Amino acid sequence: MTSAKKAPVCVLGTGLIGGSLLRAAIAAGYDAWGYNRSAAGAQAARTDGFDVTEDLPGALRRAAQTDALVVVAVPMPAVDPLLSAIATYAPRCPLTDVVSVKEPVAAAVRDHGLADRYVGGHPMAGTAESGWAATDPALFREAVWAVGVDEGARVDPWTRVVRLALDCGSVVVPVAAAEHDRAVARISHLPHMLAEALALAGAVGGDLALGLAAGSFRDGTRVAGTAPDLVRAICEPNSTALLEVLDETLTVLGAARDSLRAERTLADLVEAGHDARRRYESARRWEITDVRPGERDWLENLRAAGARGGVITRLS
Repeated sequence: MTSAKKAPVCVLGTGLIGGSLLRAAIAAGYDAWGYNRSAAGAQAARTDGFDVTEDLPGALRRAAQTDALVVVAVPMPAVDPLLSAIATYAPRCPLTDVVSVKEPVAAAVRDHGLADRYVGGHPMAGTAESGWAATDPALFREAVWAVGVDEGARVDPWTRVVRLALDCGSVVVPVAAAEHDRAVARISHLPHMLAEALALAGAVGGDLALGLAAGSFRDGTRVAGTAPDLVRAICEPNSTALLEVLDETLTVLGAARDSLRAERTLADLVEAGHDARRRYESARRWEITDVRPGERDWLENLRAAGARGGVITRLS
């Protein structure tokens, strides 16, 4: 059997995240290749010397022959066709993904009969750019990579996913799918919505407002530079969790509006927000060292540790 430490990797989708993963895996010593639906995207990768094809069955047959870890690296709307092909050509390969939501992917994986080899993943890294030209093998260095610890996860695929994340330079946060989706609604998907709204507010202000815009506007609207179809693909599949936190945020903003109107003060919002930012800045990760994959209750113990800020930085 192929060594789990440097087992081959097959990346399906070579845009910003998938392409950067392909580059990072090869730089870390993996035998890795990719598939891209776009002929132009695949050709761009080949021009740079990377093994990327538009032949999905061929890429998956190679994965099946080598027991490669298959990584689904496309937006949620494109996941289902890839899973169908995986079920046909490489159903016994270990499987992970880098999609920004986890419960919808896990449900689709179950529908295709692939759950027994699947471990969800999500590297918390990216830029407002997209496509092969934006890829960077250093994208994941010192980033957080969420790795699923849902009931039924098996030791071998889980360990392979964690090793890949660590070899790409990330630290691993073990997290269950539902908890992941609720968390990223707050710290990833809501920021996309707020950035779009802020960018719109600036544009409505006209040339003078945009001419005066400086650091706070630039930083607050950075992710609004992401392609609109990609933002929708990121946020809309997490609509339940996103609606909950959006309602919560609108309540907070409504209270601030009412306070400003009635008392000419934003004290409550500004002080609470300042304290929350300080909490973020002072948060410290701690290393999980007392849970070993496969031991009794290992998934539950890792989930609890991840929820308390624990991370994995190495595997014995």
